[in-house]
Amino acid sequence: MSRSHDEQAIALAGVFQAASLVDQIAKRGMIPQNSFEASINSIFVTSPQATEDVYGGVRDLPFNLQAGLKLAQDLADNRASVNRDITRYAMGMLHLESRLQKQPQMLDQIGQRLDQIGHQAMYYDSQDSAGDGNSSGSKAVIQDPQELNYARGPVISNIAQLYQETISTFSFRIQVTGEPRNLKNNDNADKIRALLLAGIRAAILWRQVGGRRWQLLFYRSRVGKAAKRILHSGVSH
Repeated sequence: MSRSHDEQAIALAGVFQAASLVDQIAKRGMIPQNSFEASINSIFVTSPQATEDVYGGVRDLPFNLQAGLKLAQDLADNRASVNRDITRYAMGMLHLESRLQKQPQMLDQIGQRLDQIGHQAMYYDSQDSAGDGNSSGSKAVIQDPQELNYARGPVISNIAQLYQETISTFSFRIQVTGEPRNLKNNDNADKIRALLLAGIRAAILWRQVGGRRWQLLFYRSRVGKAAKRILHSGVSH
Protein backbone atom coordinates (compact mmCIF):
# COMPACT_ATOMS: atom_id res chain seq x y z
CA MET A 1 0.00 0.00 0.00
CA SER A 2 1.54 3.31 -1.06
CA ARG A 3 2.16 6.37 1.05
CA SER A 4 -0.16 8.36 -1.23
CA HIS A 5 -3.05 6.05 -0.34
CA ASP A 6 -2.40 6.66 3.35
CA GLU A 7 -2.41 10.41 2.82
CA GLN A 8 -5.60 10.28 0.80
CA ALA A 9 -7.24 8.09 3.43
CA ILE A 10 -6.33 10.61 6.15
CA ALA A 11 -7.72 13.53 4.16
CA LEU A 12 -10.92 11.74 3.19
CA ALA A 13 -11.38 10.61 6.79
CA GLY A 14 -11.12 14.27 7.81
CA VAL A 15 -13.95 15.15 5.43
CA PHE A 16 -16.18 12.33 6.64
CA GLN A 17 -15.46 12.93 10.31
CA ALA A 18 -16.56 16.56 9.98
CA ALA A 19 -19.66 15.43 8.05
CA SER A 20 -20.50 12.86 10.72
CA LEU A 21 -20.15 15.41 13.52
CA VAL A 22 -22.46 17.81 11.67
CA ASP A 23 -25.01 15.00 11.38
CA GLN A 24 -24.74 14.13 15.09
CA ILE A 25 -25.21 17.73 16.22
CA ALA A 26 -28.22 18.16 13.94
CA LYS A 27 -29.94 14.95 15.02
CA ARG A 28 -28.79 14.38 18.59
CA GLY A 29 -27.31 17.67 19.76
CA MET A 30 -24.28 15.82 21.14
CA ILE A 31 -20.84 14.89 19.76
CA PRO A 32 -17.64 13.21 21.02
CA GLN A 33 -15.41 16.02 22.26
CA ASN A 34 -12.12 14.48 21.11
CA SER A 35 -13.36 14.12 17.52
CA PHE A 36 -14.71 17.67 17.57
CA GLU A 37 -11.43 19.07 18.88
CA ALA A 38 -9.39 17.17 16.29
CA SER A 39 -11.54 18.47 13.44
CA ILE A 40 -11.55 22.08 14.65
CA ASN A 41 -7.84 22.13 15.47
CA SER A 42 -7.06 20.90 11.94
CA ILE A 43 -8.31 24.20 10.51
CA PHE A 44 -5.33 25.98 12.05
CA VAL A 45 -2.64 23.52 10.93
CA THR A 46 -1.66 25.36 7.77
CA SER A 47 1.97 24.27 7.33
CA PRO A 48 2.20 20.61 8.40
CA GLN A 49 5.44 18.71 7.90
CA ALA A 50 3.43 15.57 7.17
CA THR A 51 -0.22 14.88 6.38
CA GLU A 52 -0.88 13.15 9.70
CA ASP A 53 0.26 16.30 11.56
CA VAL A 54 -3.01 17.94 10.53
CA TYR A 55 -4.75 15.60 12.97
CA GLY A 56 -2.30 15.46 15.83
CA GLY A 57 0.62 13.46 14.44
CA VAL A 58 1.41 9.80 13.84
CA ARG A 59 0.85 8.62 17.40
CA ASP A 60 -2.53 10.30 18.00
CA LEU A 61 -3.94 10.04 14.48
CA PRO A 62 -5.78 6.69 14.91
CA PHE A 63 -7.52 8.12 18.00
CA ASN A 64 -8.17 11.68 16.79
CA LEU A 65 -9.48 10.55 13.39
CA GLN A 66 -11.00 7.23 14.43
CA ALA A 67 -14.57 8.12 13.46
CA GLY A 68 -13.55 9.41 10.05
CA LEU A 69 -11.26 6.49 9.28
CA LYS A 70 -14.05 4.04 10.10
CA LEU A 71 -16.43 5.91 7.80
CA ALA A 72 -13.86 5.96 4.98
CA GLN A 73 -13.47 2.22 5.41
CA ASP A 74 -17.24 1.68 5.44
CA LEU A 75 -17.63 3.81 2.32
CA ALA A 76 -15.12 1.66 0.48
CA ASP A 77 -16.92 -1.49 1.62
CA ASN A 78 -20.31 -0.07 0.54
CA ARG A 79 -21.67 -0.56 4.03
CA ALA A 80 -25.07 0.82 4.94
CA SER A 81 -23.61 2.35 8.12
CA VAL A 82 -22.59 5.44 6.13
CA ASN A 83 -25.94 7.20 6.08
CA ARG A 84 -27.09 9.34 3.21
CA ASP A 85 -26.91 12.62 5.07
CA ILE A 86 -23.27 12.10 6.06
CA THR A 87 -22.37 11.19 2.48
CA ARG A 88 -24.31 14.20 1.19
CA TYR A 89 -22.50 16.55 3.55
CA ALA A 90 -19.13 15.08 2.61
CA MET A 91 -19.80 15.39 -1.11
CA GLY A 92 -21.02 18.93 -0.52
CA MET A 93 -17.77 19.81 1.23
CA LEU A 94 -15.75 18.44 -1.69
CA HIS A 95 -17.89 20.48 -4.09
CA LEU A 96 -17.51 23.67 -2.06
CA GLU A 97 -13.75 23.16 -1.97
CA SER A 98 -13.68 22.99 -5.76
CA ARG A 99 -15.70 26.22 -5.87
CA LEU A 100 -13.35 27.84 -3.38
CA GLN A 101 -10.31 26.98 -5.49
CA LYS A 102 -11.73 29.25 -8.17
CA GLN A 103 -11.89 32.16 -5.72
CA PRO A 104 -8.26 32.95 -4.76
CA GLN A 105 -9.22 36.23 -3.14
CA MET A 106 -11.67 34.44 -0.86
CA LEU A 107 -9.02 31.84 -0.03
CA ASP A 108 -6.65 34.62 0.98
CA GLN A 109 -9.38 36.27 3.02
CA ILE A 110 -10.09 33.03 4.87
CA GLY A 111 -6.40 32.49 5.54
CA GLN A 112 -5.94 36.00 6.92
CA ARG A 113 -9.02 35.74 9.14
CA LEU A 114 -7.94 32.35 10.46
CA ASP A 115 -4.58 33.86 11.41
CA GLN A 116 -6.44 36.53 13.38
CA ILE A 117 -8.72 33.97 15.02
CA GLY A 118 -5.69 31.84 15.89
CA HIS A 119 -4.01 34.76 17.62
CA GLN A 120 -7.22 35.47 19.52
CA ALA A 121 -7.27 31.84 20.64
CA MET A 122 -3.75 32.24 22.01
CA TYR A 123 -4.97 35.26 23.96
CA TYR A 124 -7.98 33.41 25.39
CA ASP A 125 -5.74 30.54 26.43
CA SER A 126 -3.19 32.82 28.05
CA GLN A 127 -5.94 34.60 29.99
CA ASP A 128 -7.25 31.26 31.26
CA SER A 129 -3.73 30.30 32.33
CA ALA A 130 -3.37 33.58 34.19
CA GLY A 131 -6.73 33.08 35.89
CA ASP A 132 -5.74 29.59 37.00
CA GLY A 133 -2.53 30.88 38.50
CA ASN A 134 -0.40 28.94 36.01
CA SER A 135 1.46 31.90 34.57
CA SER A 136 4.76 33.14 35.96
CA GLY A 137 4.52 36.77 37.08
CA SER A 138 1.85 39.19 35.97
CA LYS A 139 1.99 38.33 32.27
CA ALA A 140 0.10 35.39 30.82
CA VAL A 141 2.17 32.84 28.95
CA ILE A 142 1.52 32.64 25.19
CA GLN A 143 1.63 29.02 24.15
CA ASP A 144 2.90 27.40 20.99
CA PRO A 145 -0.01 27.48 18.48
CA GLN A 146 0.47 23.75 17.85
CA GLU A 147 -0.36 23.06 21.51
CA LEU A 148 -3.57 25.06 21.63
CA ASN A 149 -7.07 23.64 21.68
CA TYR A 150 -9.15 25.82 19.37
CA ALA A 151 -12.47 24.10 20.10
CA ARG A 152 -13.68 26.81 22.47
CA GLY A 153 -16.78 28.97 22.44
CA PRO A 154 -15.32 32.33 21.29
CA VAL A 155 -13.15 30.68 18.65
CA ILE A 156 -16.01 28.55 17.35
CA SER A 157 -18.28 31.58 17.00
CA ASN A 158 -15.55 33.45 15.09
CA ILE A 159 -15.03 30.51 12.72
CA ALA A 160 -18.79 30.28 12.21
CA GLN A 161 -18.97 33.99 11.37
CA LEU A 162 -16.09 33.58 8.91
CA TYR A 163 -17.96 30.72 7.23
CA GLN A 164 -21.10 32.84 6.91
CA GLU A 165 -19.19 35.74 5.38
CA THR A 166 -17.34 33.62 2.83
CA ILE A 167 -18.46 30.07 1.99
CA SER A 168 -22.13 30.82 2.66
CA THR A 169 -22.11 33.41 -0.12
CA PHE A 170 -21.83 30.67 -2.76
CA SER A 171 -25.04 29.81 -4.58
CA PHE A 172 -24.53 26.17 -3.53
CA ARG A 173 -25.12 25.57 0.15
CA ILE A 174 -25.12 22.42 2.25
CA GLN A 175 -28.60 21.89 3.66
CA VAL A 176 -28.31 20.36 7.13
CA THR A 177 -31.30 18.34 8.30
CA GLY A 178 -32.10 17.27 11.83
CA GLU A 179 -34.15 18.06 14.92
CA PRO A 180 -35.41 21.69 14.82
CA ARG A 181 -34.55 22.25 18.49
CA ASN A 182 -30.94 21.29 17.81
CA LEU A 183 -30.62 23.36 14.66
CA LYS A 184 -32.15 26.47 16.28
CA ASN A 185 -29.65 26.39 19.13
CA ASN A 186 -27.06 29.12 18.45
CA ASP A 187 -24.14 27.15 19.87
CA ASN A 188 -25.04 24.16 17.72
CA ALA A 189 -25.38 26.35 14.64
CA ASP A 190 -21.91 27.79 15.27
CA LYS A 191 -20.44 24.31 15.72
CA ILE A 192 -22.03 23.10 12.49
CA ARG A 193 -20.62 26.01 10.48
CA ALA A 194 -17.19 25.55 12.05
CA LEU A 195 -17.27 21.84 11.22
CA LEU A 196 -18.28 22.56 7.64
CA LEU A 197 -15.17 24.71 7.34
CA ALA A 198 -13.12 21.92 8.92
CA GLY A 199 -14.50 19.52 6.31
CA ILE A 200 -13.59 21.91 3.51
CA ARG A 201 -10.10 22.22 5.00
CA ALA A 202 -9.86 18.41 4.81
CA ALA A 203 -11.10 18.57 1.22
CA ILE A 204 -8.28 21.00 0.43
CA LEU A 205 -5.87 18.49 1.96
CA TRP A 206 -7.48 15.74 -0.14
CA ARG A 207 -6.73 17.72 -3.29
CA GLN A 208 -3.19 18.50 -2.14
CA VAL A 209 -2.34 14.81 -1.71
CA GLY A 210 -3.69 13.91 -5.13
CA GLY A 211 -7.29 13.03 -4.28
CA ARG A 212 -10.02 13.66 -6.84
CA ARG A 213 -13.77 13.05 -6.66
CA TRP A 214 -13.71 10.53 -9.50
CA GLN A 215 -11.33 8.39 -7.43
CA LEU A 216 -14.15 7.80 -4.98
CA LEU A 217 -15.87 5.82 -7.73
CA PHE A 218 -12.94 3.86 -9.13
CA TYR A 219 -10.29 3.62 -6.40
CA ARG A 220 -12.11 3.99 -3.12
CA SER A 221 -11.31 0.38 -2.15
CA ARG A 222 -7.62 1.29 -2.02
CA VAL A 223 -8.33 4.27 0.20
CA GLY A 224 -10.62 2.13 2.37
CA LYS A 225 -7.89 -0.48 2.88
CA ALA A 226 -5.45 2.27 3.83
CA ALA A 227 -7.96 3.66 6.34
CA LYS A 228 -8.42 0.23 7.90
CA ARG A 229 -4.69 -0.32 8.23
CA ILE A 230 -4.11 3.12 9.76
CA LEU A 231 -6.76 2.37 12.39
CA HIS A 232 -4.99 -0.82 13.43
CA SER A 233 -1.31 -0.33 12.71
CA GLY A 234 -0.62 3.33 11.88
CA VAL A 235 0.64 5.07 8.75
CA SER A 236 3.39 3.94 6.40
CA HIS A 237 6.60 5.90 5.78
